[in-house]
Amino acid sequence: MKKVLVGVLMSMGIIGTPAVMAEGNPEAGKALTAVCAACHGADGNSLVATFPKLAGQQEGYLLKQLKDIKSGARKVTEMTGLLDNLTDQNLSDIAAYFASQKGSIGEASPELVELGEKIYRAGNSETGVPACMACHGPAGKGLGSAAFPAVSGQHATYTQNQLNKFQKQERNNDPAAIMRDIAIKMNYREIEAVSSYIQGLY
Repeated sequence: MKKVLVGVLMSMGIIGTPAVMAEGNPEAGKALTAVCAACHGADGNSLVATFPKLAGQQEGYLLKQLKDIKSGARKVTEMTGLLDNLTDQNLSDIAAYFASQKGSIGEASPELVELGEKIYRAGNSETGVPACMACHGPAGKGLGSAAFPAVSGQHATYTQNQLNKFQKQERNNDPAAIMRDIAIKMNYREIEAVSSYIQGLY
């Protein structure tokens, strides 16, 4: 199933073959993350729910986000100017470091688990919302590309905020507008529930 999905997405131009990029050095990256640690934690496991956990995230996805933030393609006010003096190799090294760390898992709210699991695993056929696991995998580990990140254990507040931004078109660096097209079909309760479910997913 995964191979079929990837094949279809490649044929549609949503994802392609991996781009040639500088190979990241985790050790070099660690030395560059002192400023990152203030919000994301020294090992990438943020303790503040509004800042994303980066530990264990896919390297290609992290690198894309860093480049998008630096170029302005993705607006993150808190990171304004922080990447300006970093080279592409620096960004690759930082991505490699956080990707090499072990991510932490939280807990889902018991009252939201049933709906959250339904949306994550089956979507909502009545409104055209696809199953999240089709792109992010059954355990939330992603599909190994810059387009489909790992979501397992991510803070519910952060995930909910990002889905809201996609829904309002405030975040638009998703390939082929995939997340914008999905989020706009979701209601508040679905976003809240699936965000909570993801927080406890492993």
